[in-house]
Amino acid sequence: MSVPEGTGSAAGTVVNPVLPGCHPDPSVCRVGADYYLITSTFEYFPGIPVFHSRDLVHWRPVGHVLDRPSQVDLGTVASSEGIFAATIRHHQGRFYVVTTLVGGSGRGGTFVVTATDPAGPWSDPVWLDDAPGVDPSLFFDDDGRAWCTGTRLAEPGEWEGHTDVWLREFDTAELTLTGPEHLLWRGALHGAVWAEGPHLYKVDGRYYLLAAEGGTEHRHAVSVARADHVTGPYTGNPANPVFTHRHLGRDFPVVGVGHADLVRTAEGEWWAVLLGSRPYGGYHPNLGRETFLVPVRWEDGWPLFAPGVGTTLGPFRPPAVAAPADGPQPEPVRDDFDGPLLDPRWNQVRTAEPFWSLTARPGALRLPLGPVTLAEAGTPCFLGRRQQHQDVSVRALVDVEPRTPREWAGLAVRQSEADHLVFAVAGDGRGGRRVLAAVRTGGEERLVAEAPLPSGPVVLRIHAEGQRYGLRYAPAGAGPDTETELTAVDGGFLSSPRAGGFLGVWLGPYATAHGAPSATVADVDWFDYRPLAP
Repeated sequence: MSVPEGTGSAAGTVVNPVLPGCHPDPSVCRVGADYYLITSTFEYFPGIPVFHSRDLVHWRPVGHVLDRPSQVDLGTVASSEGIFAATIRHHQGRFYVVTTLVGGSGRGGTFVVTATDPAGPWSDPVWLDDAPGVDPSLFFDDDGRAWCTGTRLAEPGEWEGHTDVWLREFDTAELTLTGPEHLLWRGALHGAVWAEGPHLYKVDGRYYLLAAEGGTEHRHAVSVARADHVTGPYTGNPANPVFTHRHLGRDFPVVGVGHADLVRTAEGEWWAVLLGSRPYGGYHPNLGRETFLVPVRWEDGWPLFAPGVGTTLGPFRPPAVAAPADGPQPEPVRDDFDGPLLDPRWNQVRTAEPFWSLTARPGALRLPLGPVTLAEAGTPCFLGRRQQHQDVSVRALVDVEPRTPREWAGLAVRQSEADHLVFAVAGDGRGGRRVLAAVRTGGEERLVAEAPLPSGPVVLRIHAEGQRYGLRYAPAGAGPDTETELTAVDGGFLSSPRAGGFLGVWLGPYATAHGAPSATVADVDWFDYRPLAP
């Protein structure tokens, strides 16, 4: 089956995913006619992007919740650790985000941050040391009380991966948990793992607990329970799971759907954002877990997801909104690095002070050839953006004169420390240069191709068509018909079913001296990301 591409709506139809590329664990809230959405970022920084929409379909980045290294220490987290699922809520003029930092040697656990403007600045974290587990969420009741839920491993559990969903009252003035703990749920199905990502809602006087279940891979699902009181007891829907694709097989275009959050529009419609993955070229979802949108209808006192359709593929008409929508915002193709700040689409790996410069050579991004490599659990000189399309051409004009064979600068496609692809200019050991391709898979690196390269700026292109990542190069100023393809790499190893973890791939400029001190710098004059026409 073909994989649907794109984002937004066409001919009055929602085109999923609405946030393509690695945007997992979506959470959404509404303030008047405005919607705000956040997603997980794990080891990447800035962390927790914030998006704005007027129609739930077209989303515009407005900032990040975690944009200062002083807020959190991600410096020693492993790949797919760091910032797990977060929840965004709004109450009485204040935005709240609650999340968990997992792993690393720094301060970890659950914390809450606040802001009056979702674009920031967000506060420093207030740590909830008595909030166990992961996936916290906040619920503001109509009686003025607030509550925090989360997931932890059951002790003792009846099976591996058995979890508890707990509840405690939340003091909005002190930003602390208070009062006794209440055990709300242990999942809908006996033997199902990881009842997680819990969210509470109040609808027509009843309390509803929404949770993911089955693990975040192929068996992912959405389940729901309800109660007459916020503290329970909760009774599961006899139809659980109420939404899943696991029964459709691994060759279905979208797999692993789950981790939903509900929102009611100002016009009274209900919708859900949730994650899913789109494998291609085999069971290889290189783009990671993406954000999807489906309508919800209430029937017999329960939420019905994607009524009449039952999958994320739709078709769905867009939400009815009275306020003017942002409309489709064309993604900029080229970044010329002319502004004073990096575009919010760029991320680095882990927290550290900026290693790049936009002023050392105005109009270019300057990267030092630092000692850390992509294979290490540190902060390499790598700036990446999410791969959001299965077919895409990524190019950069790189100006670098490496002095040794271990000085590399160019482009990289990163899945993790153990699995990534590097396409770079390097020294040849004889005073000249070479262009090379290196693949690291399963923690072992191998050089797959190299060729002599004359001096001068060079355009490096990663031309991805499905799982074929073609690596091409040409002198600056030459036309595309002069490009030489150094090699092509099968990118299936970059997908999480092969590599492990929870992430899709990031790609962008990268420079390293492989542990040695170096005064060499690389200037990236421009970078463009151009989806290929279907």
